Amino acid sequence: MASESQDRTQDKQVERNPSLQDRVQDRSVRFPSPKPRVLIIIGDGLNCERETSWAFTLAGGIPDLVHIGDILRRDRRLHEYAALAFIGGFSNGDHLGAGTVQASRFRHALRDDLERFIGQRKPIIGICNGFQTLVKMGILPGPLSATTGQGAWERSATIMANESGKFEDRWVHLVINADAPCIWTRGLKRLFLPVRHGEGKYYMAEDGQLDALEQNNQVVARYATMEGVPTQAYPDNPNGSLRAIAAVCDASGLIFGLMPHPEAFISPYNHPSWTRESAAARPLAPEGEGLAIFRNAVEYLGGGM
Repeated sequence: MASESQDRTQDKQVERNPSLQDRVQDRSVRFPSPKPRVLIIIGDGLNCERETSWAFTLAGGIPDLVHIGDILRRDRRLHEYAALAFIGGFSNGDHLGAGTVQASRFRHALRDDLERFIGQRKPIIGICNGFQTLVKMGILPGPLSATTGQGAWERSATIMANESGKFEDRWVHLVINADAPCIWTRGLKRLFLPVRHGEGKYYMAEDGQLDALEQNNQVVARYATMEGVPTQAYPDNPNGSLRAIAAVCDASGLIFGLMPHPEAFISPYNHPSWTRESAAARPLAPEGEGLAIFRNAVEYLGGGM
């Protein structure tokens, strides 16, 4: 992988210049690369790091898997990276609600660092548990208008238990809002991705908030039928999300959260029907549909393959 190659390059540099040893021992010094470095936070119940890392690698980025403890202790700093990924899983065992504990830890320990990261217009993605975390930090969807009085980091939404009352593990159709400012979904119209969550219902207390979200084009993707029609009907809408909302972004389009898992469909062999397609002699797509999301972010940062 790219990160392993970079590490070998660093080791050779150290051999030629021993004075670098102390500074690179904790990986705090990085050698220049034309590819953007992406921080993927891991640990404490998160479990989608390998798929997410491979997706960013295929897209042309350099992923770095860093334990949440190293970030909270500031052994590693957000400013070292060009993009940030909050991945799926069950952070802190979903105690107090999915993403709640992780959101609280970041909100209170790293708010200044995150505000600086966001102010530098660096992209952030939250997938499943990561989406729940961004919503419960108040980063998504962010202030909806200047007239609401809502400040930054003030929660206006939540993601709650599925209406089915059970964990949902299935593939869903999504329709993408072409007018959304989201840099992660540029050029996309439809997606077919898996969901796997027990708490996925996007909820806002007031219709006016949902109206503002839609007027701002911050609803990036909706659950849909096979024909591409947004729906509230189960199981096409697997969790009962209000207005079929599957993904939202902030007003800048740089911070993106979604419940489905794009990192779980980066190869055509991830598709649940690939064996049937092969048996019928129908050609498989060259890549999984989810990879485009990661490629869009890397291209925004000036890299990409």
